[in-house]
Amino acid sequence: MAGGDRTRRHFLGTAGGAGGALALGGAASGAAAADRTATTGRATATGGAAADRRRTVAVLGGGVSGLSAAHELAERGFAVTVYERLPALGGKARSMDVPGTGTGGRRPLPGEHGFRFFPGFYRNLPDTLRRIPFPGNPRGVHDNLVNSTEVLLPRNGHRPDLRFPFRTLLAPPDPGELLPNALVQLLAGVLDTALRLPATETLYFANRLLVHFTSCDARREQEWERMPWWDFVRAERMSYDYQRLLAVGITRNIVATKAEEASTRTVARILQAFVYNILGRGADGQPDRVLNAPTSEAWIGPWEAYLRGLGVRFRLGSEVTELAYDGGRITGVRLRDPATGAARVATADYYLSALPVEHARRTWGPALRAADPRLARCDRLVTDWMVGVQFYLRRRMPLVHGHLDLVDTPWSVTGIGQGQFWRGRDFPADYGDGQVADCLSTIASEWEKPGILYAKPAKQCTREQVVREIWAQLKDCLNDTGQTVLRDTDLHSWFMDPAVQGLGGPSPTNSEQLLTHPTGTLYDRPPAATAVPNLFLAGDYVATDIDLATMEGANEAARRAVNALLDADGSAAERCRVWPLYVPPELEPLRRKDEIRYRLGLPNALDVG
Repeated sequence: MAGGDRTRRHFLGTAGGAGGALALGGAASGAAAADRTATTGRATATGGAAADRRRTVAVLGGGVSGLSAAHELAERGFAVTVYERLPALGGKARSMDVPGTGTGGRRPLPGEHGFRFFPGFYRNLPDTLRRIPFPGNPRGVHDNLVNSTEVLLPRNGHRPDLRFPFRTLLAPPDPGELLPNALVQLLAGVLDTALRLPATETLYFANRLLVHFTSCDARREQEWERMPWWDFVRAERMSYDYQRLLAVGITRNIVATKAEEASTRTVARILQAFVYNILGRGADGQPDRVLNAPTSEAWIGPWEAYLRGLGVRFRLGSEVTELAYDGGRITGVRLRDPATGAARVATADYYLSALPVEHARRTWGPALRAADPRLARCDRLVTDWMVGVQFYLRRRMPLVHGHLDLVDTPWSVTGIGQGQFWRGRDFPADYGDGQVADCLSTIASEWEKPGILYAKPAKQCTREQVVREIWAQLKDCLNDTGQTVLRDTDLHSWFMDPAVQGLGGPSPTNSEQLLTHPTGTLYDRPPAATAVPNLFLAGDYVATDIDLATMEGANEAARRAVNALLDADGSAAERCRVWPLYVPPELEPLRRKDEIRYRLGLPNALDVG
């Protein structure tokens, strides 16, 4: 990993590191990858004008979206080169080695920008995972997904902790039960029994969700897109617990957007997808799945090996500085080596930009922006910090078989104990110096509010203070019931992605930010096809059905960009399938009635205000 302080850091008798290289454990061989190409059933002819030679595509960015695009293009016979700024592939999704931590033949401790999970309502990304070979797995990397069984919301201030076992939520409804009735029973049951809120508040929140579920698309895109989630759920007039659990907890902790700003359409559609997932509708699997090993071992490494077997070339350490535009087309891409500063130009027939929006928009010069005015609207898209710290523990911490959501923490901390899910891995035998038994991987989603230890926002704290603060917030919620769950002596070391630099100084930076979703974001997201005939956009900021900055959104955007490229090329190759979020047919009559009411200027029939 380029940059970052590579010295070991100590506090409370602990050490942490920064940086690392990509681990390729479990990668399939090139021969196996070539065999896989022959059995995918994908059309590989690029057709038409490309029949005499392979069309070349420069994919800019080697994160999930860029690799997804390279995957689809290479299986269709295009000659693909991926240009990536970092010395490793996978973007924010990758895992990375913590330098200097592996001894005695063990691998270095695995670090990451932040943990990830794969909801069951994802359907585009799981399709890609099935098509990445992995030794011993009939369904490729997809078979490396394992189910968590519960979610824990540990409260502070001696409030009772809230535990959500999926085996209860996933109990099948009565086969004869109509979907609207099943929705009401599920929502009322979960809110009333699990969240322990006043009955009036649980019923009101359930009503708000049903209003959105039965709203027509026009109302969602015009009315709810412009309304903050905080206002939609009337949080200002509700109890503290309602605000923390159903307003702030849902938005800040999950999509890193303030409840007072987050688009109701975006938040409610994702909640709707989770509800349908729980009901077994339109799902690829159970609601909460994680990988059974560090991400680059279980997914990114095998993916890279498969793509290399398809002939994809990777140019790491290649930062895109500008897309050269002339005569109505992209004529090349200007690149810079971040280590040496050396500049060069690469050319191709087509250019597919899969950079994160904060990086992509810096590469669009005035002439290109003039050619497609929609690019300028991307300047209004907002990114924010959502960064993780991994705590390496001397003993296994079976807090919950799933995720932690610490809704009362000022920094909106979430986490997961990863060792329990890494099947076939003996943590102390496989990683580090033999003393680490588990990794408690956490994410802080709020970097602008004061903490409980130093009374400063995270961005004003030093790197060590951020780590101490997150640890203190964990203990404040986990140790407040009289039982000491986390002990300082448990902490062996820690890691924070060196993408975050300058903490404690006047201008801290984070080169791996996350797109957020304040009201009106929908109108500024560009389509995959641009007004320039050989330029296409991917990345989780591109207009997609899921409309959320996720790995699923990145994969869906890549599929849409590849389809647009195939259309521009006149290719006969099969188009990428794109799965939208599930829409239950039983609710269509209610949505059609709401469309009439919306046109008449009337509220949704279920809207009690």
